[in-house]
Amino acid sequence: MRTRLLCGLAAALSPVTAFAAEEGNRLDLTATGYGFIALAVFILAYALVISEEFLHLRKSKPMVVAAGIIWALVGIAYAAAGDHHTAGAALQENIREYAEMFLFLLAAMTYVNVMEERLVFARLRATLVSRGFSFVAVFWLTGILSFFISAVADNLTTALLMGAVVMAVGVGNTGFIVVACINVVVAANAGGAFSPFGDITTLMVWQKQILPFWDFFDLFVPSFVNWLVPAILMGMAVPKGKPAPQSETVRIKHGGVAVIALFGVTLVLAVSAHNFLHLPPVIGMMTGLGLLKFYGFHLKRRERKQGGDVSGPEQGRLGTDPEDKAFDIFAVVARAEWDTLMFFYGVVLCVGGLGTIGYLAMVSHGMYTGLGPTWANVLVGVISAVVDNIPVMFAVLTMHPEMADGQWLLVTLTAGVGGSLLSVGSAAGVALMGQSRGLYTFFSHLRWSWAIALGYAASIWIHFIVNAHLM
Repeated sequence: MRTRLLCGLAAALSPVTAFAAEEGNRLDLTATGYGFIALAVFILAYALVISEEFLHLRKSKPMVVAAGIIWALVGIAYAAAGDHHTAGAALQENIREYAEMFLFLLAAMTYVNVMEERLVFARLRATLVSRGFSFVAVFWLTGILSFFISAVADNLTTALLMGAVVMAVGVGNTGFIVVACINVVVAANAGGAFSPFGDITTLMVWQKQILPFWDFFDLFVPSFVNWLVPAILMGMAVPKGKPAPQSETVRIKHGGVAVIALFGVTLVLAVSAHNFLHLPPVIGMMTGLGLLKFYGFHLKRRERKQGGDVSGPEQGRLGTDPEDKAFDIFAVVARAEWDTLMFFYGVVLCVGGLGTIGYLAMVSHGMYTGLGPTWANVLVGVISAVVDNIPVMFAVLTMHPEMADGQWLLVTLTAGVGGSLLSVGSAAGVALMGQSRGLYTFFSHLRWSWAIALGYAASIWIHFIVNAHLM
C-alpha cells in the first residue's frame, strides 16, 4: 500500500512517470512538481524568517521544517526514478558540511559566552562609559572597537556590547543614539568580512578551502573603507558636547584574562590544523574547547571552595547552594545561540536540497554566466540586505562558479557587508533595533542607507585597486 501511494504521488508530481536515471547521476527536477513545491516551501519558510520581528517566531523553526519537506520531495523523486543512492549521498554531504560548521561555531560561541560570564565585556563597557568621552569620541571609539572586535567575536555579540555603551552614554539624546547605532552595525559587519572566523560567510569560504587563511586579510582595506566612508558622513550629524558624567566600576572575574588567552591559543590551533596538517579547522577549535573545559573545572573547584562568585549579572539568579553558584562550563554551552545554529542547519539543508533539484545550477548560469562574476558578486551583496547572507553565501558555494581568487574575495566582502544596507539585513541590525527600544528603527537606518551604499561601492572599487593582482 505504501509503495503504491509513493508511486501515485510521484506520477502526480512529475510530468513524466519515469526518469530513467542511473544511480549516482543528478536529475533535473526544476520543471517538475517536486521542484515547484520545494521552491514554494522554501519561499514560504523564508517569508516567516523575514517576519520574525513581527511574528516573534524564532527563525530556525520554519527553516528546519522546510528542510525536512524539501529533502522528502527529493527522496521521493529519486526513488520514483529507481535511484536509491544519490539523494541519500547528497544529504549526507550536506550534513557533513553542517556538522563541521556547527562544531566550529559552538566552540567559538562558548568562548564568547565564558568571556561574557567572566565580565570581560562588562568591564570594557564600564571603562568606556565612565571615561567622560564626548559624543563624537564615543561615536568613533564604538565604531573602531566594533570593527576590530567583530573580526574575532561575531557581529551580534559585538553590536550588543557596543550598543549597550551607546545607550548608556546617549540617554535622552535620540539623534546620537541613532547615528551611533548605525555606525556600530556597519562597523561590526565590515569587521567580520576580512577575518576567516569573523563572520559565518567568511568561515564557510575558509572551511570550504576556497581561499587560504591569510588571503582573507587582503580584504582589510576594502572592509575598513566600507565602514569609514559612511562613518565620516554620519559623523557630521553627531551632536557636540559631552554626556552627563557616569560612574560605573566592574571587576573581571577570576580567570577572565586566562580565558582570553585560551581563546587566542584555540584560534592558533584552528589555523595550524588547517594550514600545516591539512585538517579541517574544526579539530583545532574543538581541541581548544576541551582546554577551556579543563580550565572550567579549575574555576568550578575554586568557586566551590569560596562558596561561589555571584557578583555582577549572575547575582540574584543563582541559588544558595555553593555548588549551584560555581562556574559550570556546560551551563555556558547551553547559552549558545541555538536558534542561530538550528537556523543554519535549516539553511544548509534547504539550499542543498534546492541544489540537488537543480535550481542552483540554473541560478549560477543566469548570474555568473549571464552577468559575469563581478556584477553577480555585487548583486549577491545587495540580495544579502534583504535575505540573510548565510543562505546567499551557501548557495554561491554550492554553485561553485569558476572564478579567480579576487572574485571569491569580492563575494566574501559583498555578502559580509551588504547586510548593512538595511537594518534587517544582519543580525547586528536586528539586535540593536530590539536593544534600543524604538529609538534605532528600520526607517531611521533607511535615512542613512545612501551613505552606507556609498561605502559599499567604495569598498568594491578599493578592492579592485589593492587586490588587482588577484583578479
